[in-house]
Amino acid sequence: MSKNKIIVIGGGYAGLRTIEKLAKNPKNEITLLDKNPYHFMQTEVYDLIASEEDFAQVTVDLYTFCTGFNDNVSFYKQDVTSIDFSNKKVITSINRFKYDYLVLAVGSRTKFMSNVIGLREHAYGIKALHRAMYFKQKFEMSLFRRVDESGTSCHALNIIIAGGGLSGVEIAAQMASFSLEFYSHNHFICRKLNIVIINSGDHILKGIDEKLVQKSNKRLKDLEIVIKNNRKVVEVTKNSVKLSCGEVMHMDFIIFAGGVEPNHLIYDLNIEKNERGYVVSNKYLEIPNQKNAFVIGDCTSIYNEANEAIAPTADTAEQMAELCAKNINNLINNKPLEVHKIKSRGVLIALGRSYAVSKIFNMYFSGYIAYIMKKAVERLYAKKLDNRSRIGSNKIFNN
Repeated sequence: MSKNKIIVIGGGYAGLRTIEKLAKNPKNEITLLDKNPYHFMQTEVYDLIASEEDFAQVTVDLYTFCTGFNDNVSFYKQDVTSIDFSNKKVITSINRFKYDYLVLAVGSRTKFMSNVIGLREHAYGIKALHRAMYFKQKFEMSLFRRVDESGTSCHALNIIIAGGGLSGVEIAAQMASFSLEFYSHNHFICRKLNIVIINSGDHILKGIDEKLVQKSNKRLKDLEIVIKNNRKVVEVTKNSVKLSCGEVMHMDFIIFAGGVEPNHLIYDLNIEKNERGYVVSNKYLEIPNQKNAFVIGDCTSIYNEANEAIAPTADTAEQMAELCAKNINNLINNKPLEVHKIKSRGVLIALGRSYAVSKIFNMYFSGYIAYIMKKAVERLYAKKLDNRSRIGSNKIFNN
């Protein structure tokens, strides 16, 4: 029986959801390629940094995950270097893989702006697990040093968050609430923590519902987080940042959450891209002029009927994955392709321990209820992947 050889590049939200859907057909032989051996749940990075979760709780082993299917899914920890679309081959640093259908889902990475002096040398990004882990350790050590100073002198811990989008706001709120609880619970004298969000727009959370923005602003104010709007970071040194308004601020460290760009592989591919460097996709999520090749997730941009960009969230990535899998099956079965009708199904914003704001199907929630809703969504997602990985692990160790 001839198999449908499908290659998925990228083990993120979009890639794994595509595999789950396509693996149901035993005629599909699926290969997942990723340079990392794990899936990183980036929506929970704020909990990782604030020590509510460790790295094992925000990652899933890709080898055991793929082994958990019915022997038609394989994982290779290999970095893809190029794609030969004409001959339907994916080239890695080790092998060449032939495909019938291709899914490009390599995601995005932190974009360290080249025009900001010292940014790459001194700022931390948190989209990659190793960077998030390194920052987590530095944050905890900085807290410890302040505690160690108690009784003698106490210097404030100054943190700059460059970027007022979802990532920047969630991380700032979580660090602030964690620190306040940490100092209060342990009755330490030294409790000086200054967190400043540098935001280039008129307000934080650009593109988010106005009511959620207002609630978020209030929460950040309650956490004593300072927001500086209409400013940009123009220069970074080891212990200071210079803003576009000329102000120079002392800092202990800076997190850069002010921009993303496609994964490095995208820049090397000879396919159509938009002005921001993202892969262009058509209404079926295909890569234009490339037969049987699809692009989904954060490495592409999609638009609604009003030609407005749809926010690249985990929810959006999973919706794209489901349609992509359906359209691949439609191609296999000689059926018409379906046009995407993807839209945001809701927004959940974590704003510190036991607090969140949300808008789900046009209903607003805030406080502990919204926090429980966000945690439930994250736990359900993690549990589903963990169950699959457990099946794979049992298969490996029982053979």
